[in-house]
Order: sequence, then C-alpha cells, then structure tokens
Amino acid sequence: MNHNYKLLTPGPLTTTDSVKREMLFDHCTWDDDYKAITQRIRAGLLELAHVSEPEYTAVLMQGSGTFGVESVLTSVVGQGDKLLICANGAYGLRMADIARHAGVCHVLYRQADNRQPDPAHVARLLREDRAITHVAMVHSETTSGILNDIEAVGAVVKAAGRIFIVDAMSSFGGVDIPVADYGIDFLISSANKCIQGVPGFSFILARRSLLEQSAGQARSLSLDLYDQWKTMEQDGKWRFTSPTHVVLAFAKAMEELAEEGGIPARAARYAANQRLLVERLGALGFRPYLDEAVQGPIITSFFYPAGSAFTFEEMYDYIKARGYVLYPGKVLQADTFRVGNIGEIYAEDIEKLAAIMADFLKEAGRWAS
Repeated sequence: MNHNYKLLTPGPLTTTDSVKREMLFDHCTWDDDYKAITQRIRAGLLELAHVSEPEYTAVLMQGSGTFGVESVLTSVVGQGDKLLICANGAYGLRMADIARHAGVCHVLYRQADNRQPDPAHVARLLREDRAITHVAMVHSETTSGILNDIEAVGAVVKAAGRIFIVDAMSSFGGVDIPVADYGIDFLISSANKCIQGVPGFSFILARRSLLEQSAGQARSLSLDLYDQWKTMEQDGKWRFTSPTHVVLAFAKAMEELAEEGGIPARAARYAANQRLLVERLGALGFRPYLDEAVQGPIITSFFYPAGSAFTFEEMYDYIKARGYVLYPGKVLQADTFRVGNIGEIYAEDIEKLAAIMADFLKEAGRWAS
C-alpha cells in the first residue's frame, strides 16, 4: 500500500523526512537532555510570538489542539466568570460545545462562515453585558479558510478591560502574530500545523499574571493549565506521560522553521502557494468560496464548477491515487471542498495538483475541453 502522500490539508500535514526521523529515537522523560529540549521549545515559542518572560509564559499540553483549547477555557474562565465566544465556523462552535460540556457560563456571537466577526458588534456586546469577563475566537477558521481580524477584535476587548483568548491553531507559525500588541492573553496552537511538527501536543502562550490567577479553578485534572505550567516551570518535566517522540520531532521542526527564514519566509511561501492555487484551479473552473479580502493563506474552499456531476469521493480517490490528499467540504452553507497549502508544500506541488485535477475532469467526461 502506498502511504507516500502529500497532504493538502491544514493538519495533520506533510512534514519533512528529517522531522520524522527524529521520532526513531527513544528518550526518557526524566532525562536532563529531554527536559532541556522542552524548555528550549517553550522559550522558542515565546520568541516566535514576540513576547518574553516574565510577562508571558508557554505551556505544553498533551493531546490535540482541541485539548489545548479545552484546557484554557476550563482553567482560566472561573465559576463566576462569563465567556463571549465569537464563532464563524466549526471550530468557533466547538468552543461553545466545550463550554456547554464543562458548564462554563457563556454567550455565543454567531457570524456567517464567510464573514469575519465584527469588532464593533463585539464592542457593543461588551458594553451591554458587563458580566462578560473573557472573549474567545478563532484566528484562521479552517471551516472556510477565512482569516479573522484578531488585531481589531483584540483592541476592543482590551479597551473594555476583558481577557482575550485566541485559537491560532492553524495560523501560528505561518502568520506573524505579535501576541502582546494584539492584546492576546491566551493563544493556543498545535504541534502539527504551521511549525510543521507531528500531532501529539498543543501549546498555550499565556499572560503569566492571569495564568497564576487561575490556580485552583480548573474543571479538569488532566487539563489543568495552571498545574501543568507549575510542574513544567520547575524543571521542564511534564506533569503526566510526555509525548516524547512528538516533542523531539517538534524541536527539529522549530530548527527547520528558523533555517527557512522564520515566520516571514514561511508566511510568504504559504501565501504564494495559496495565490497559485487559486490561479491554477480558477483556470479549471473552480471558484473560491470566500472573497479575497478575507481569504487566509492556510486553506481555500472552492465551489464545484457549474454543471459538474462528479462527487467529491470520485475526485478525492482519483487525486489520492496520484499522490495528493484533499480535505472534504466543511462550509455550512455551501457545497464545497477545501485545499490546504501549509506544511512541506511548494509551488511544484500546486502545479502537479492542478494537472491531476485537469486530467480528472477530462477523464470523468464531465468537462468540455
């Protein structure tokens, strides 16, 4: 069976062979070398976010990105607090689902999945409901590919004296985010996104003073953000079993990000991938779902060509057999499919994908040449 695919998805995604090779070595969680790697990762993440100790700190949390989001929402939003969730896609709505399950008092500001949350509306909600203490939103909402304006929303949140939580799962490392300048108090991302590691842990960049205030109020034992941080602060040891192989791979991925030229270089590559993708698929009749003004560089949703009768499964299987894996549609209001271009993806991959899709359209007999 051929497993050598290029994954055109927002993650788990295609990474380098050198990152994968790092996972061939075993490491004990109590080794000083391993604990030093954990501490280097934490410091490196703060540097990527343009912040530093003691104002901010980094916490690594076992599990997927959703584990990190749940850790923050159930640890820093206290029993007497109220959370405003701004959602324009499945991952914003997942925050609301987490809040419901955990009994976190919250209110949902629901926006259409092709429109950014409106900072003016957020400001009005905060004026009208003084009980709201925290605001949470997704930066790159991969439901559609929209890039939300966290800078503008962060400005109104801070002007209102509230705490700002950002899910930057699929953007951190691929889009420059000056965390303090944007008024972000807690940012969550994952090892297997733009830094191009592999799945296994999430990470949280936290304003230290607010993290310290959350001591003792977590609704979960294993996802207690403060206790995880307190243990990690002591010597770099993880509180419970560490994903050692994933940590080693991530350390290598961070080295490769620096070698590429850091976030500016990676952001430029991703943006170039996205522009080329729209151009090449547009020539085949695939129109983007989002307006260019709100389209992010991470993943693009496309409508099917007018009059097409093929299914996504037919197209998916054809393309996968030729080495590339697409992402099924997730936009709530339209029949679309998605193509991601983060990870170890370059212009030649976009060109190859477009050629494969052109062949599919011709071989399916449903495209007029």
